[in-house]
Formats: sequence, structure tokens, C-alpha cells
Amino acid sequence: MNTDNPINSHDEEGDLHISNSNIETPLKANAFEMDDATKIQVIQEHFEKIMDTLGLDLQDDSLKGTPKRVAKMFVQEIFGGLHPDRKPSASTFENKYQYGEMLVEKNIVVYSTCEHHFLPIVGRAHVAYISKGRVIGLSKMNRIVDYYAKRPQVQERMTKQIVAALQEALGTDDVACVIDAKHLCVNSRGIRDIESSTVTAEFGGAFKEEEKKRDFLDYINLDTHFGA
Repeated sequence: MNTDNPINSHDEEGDLHISNSNIETPLKANAFEMDDATKIQVIQEHFEKIMDTLGLDLQDDSLKGTPKRVAKMFVQEIFGGLHPDRKPSASTFENKYQYGEMLVEKNIVVYSTCEHHFLPIVGRAHVAYISKGRVIGLSKMNRIVDYYAKRPQVQERMTKQIVAALQEALGTDDVACVIDAKHLCVNSRGIRDIESSTVTAEFGGAFKEEEKKRDFLDYINLDTHFGA
């Protein structure tokens, strides 16, 4: 054992939230050679073995359909953002209004999954950009957030992926994203701190300037909750 290294196991690496610095989600070269139906079948078989190992009775009416439900959920829902074919189109339009201030889409719901423990990450994303001639539909911003959330994630990487995707679509570096989320790997296991949340931010272009950064954060803090 190397006593000079404080990290002695993969468990500790996950708890310390260590990840590689690559903005891309780590995927095998042949990640999409298998079609979805086959993936569902394989995952179903593996999950049956997990449940059986745990001692669960797979003949019970409440449990016998669980392996297939989990497999379909993994492939078609909560990890659906892994497949590049599901990336939302990011059509942009000419900024005919000549709107030159920042546009902020706040309180976008984030449902993701921690790649270290496969437990939920739940929170809100706040995204902004300053147009350099192109604008993007508001719902597209939500869809981009949802796409990158639907994969095993590290919150830091997800924040950077959202910014990079919008920068590419809009042709500008002037994009920012802040995510505030609860990680159930912290809230429901380990330290079991149900109150803490994790905040990450990525500021590009003009948003690196203190004034623009402060304006963006002020927008996020505006009270925009409307009653029925």
C-alpha cells in the first residue's frame, strides 16, 4: 500500500468526487454498437442476478417485473442522454429584436444520476447568454440541460457540457450556467446530510467579467415565483 497517497480505494475516490478533467462523458468506443432492445435485455438479465444475490424473491408479483422495468428506465429514460442521436436540435434564429443584454433561463429542473453511486442528483440549473447575432428558442435551453442530465454524471462536468453546447449552437463564448443540486449519495448514504446542496458554475466570455457575473447572479436571485 502506498501510504503517501491519501486515496486508497475507488470508494474513496468517489466520495472525494474525483473525476477526469475531460468535458466528455467517458464512453467506450463501441458504446452504441448494441441497439436499445438488446441493451434492455442484457441489463434485465444482470439486474435479475443482482436482485437474486440480495435474496429477493423474483417470483413475487411485486418484484418479478422489476428487472425489465429497471432496464427500460436505464436505457430509455434516465440514461437516455448518453446516445448522441437523442441530442436535441439547437436551431438558432437571427436576433431581429437587436436585444443586446443577457437572456437568463432560470430554475430549469435537473434530474440526473451520480456516476459514483448511481443515486439521483436533483436540483435547478440557471443558464444565460448574450447574443452575438443569433438567439435560441427558450425550450431548447431546457432540452439541452435535460439531455446532459440524463446520463451518469459529475455535476462539474454537466455544467461545462451545457455551456459548451450553447456556445457551439449560438456561436459565442458569452454563455454561463449555475447548477444548485442535492446529491442523494450525500443526502441518503454516507454522511446523510439532508440539508446540503452542491453549487457549480461555468462562466464563458463576457461572463468572466465581475460586473456581468454579478448581474447574472442577481437575475438568478430575483423573486419570479408567480401565484396561481
